[in-house]
Amino acid sequence: QVQLVESGGGLVQAGGSLRLSCAASGLIFNMYVMGWYRQAPGKQRELVATITTGKSTNYADSVKDRFTISRDNIRKMVYLQMNSLKPEDTGVYYCQAQIRGNPDAHWGQGTQVTVSS
Repeated sequence: QVQLVESGGGLVQAGGSLRLSCAASGLIFNMYVMGWYRQAPGKQRELVATITTGKSTNYADSVKDRFTISRDNIRKMVYLQMNSLKPEDTGVYYCQAQIRGNPDAHWGQGTQVTVSS
């Protein structure tokens, strides 16, 4: 059974930093593209960043140059370093695992990030 468990969320002032972690189990980790998504109140879930099995990365324009996604294939972990946080970064952040070309995806339960102005 695939499990994704996020941690590291919290309350931070604008301009601050947080590091989110996602621990994966029950899957062959290095077969999966890993991603972070977020959902703000009243809004749809949106892509934040993805990282492929070969560690190529992709970012939403709104977080480029502020957020960094990384993965550790041995520990089956994926991270999101978030710097220069803004109030509009507030939301629930979800970890996702997906095999390229497969429409099915696995999701974590989410971790809340709140950025105060």
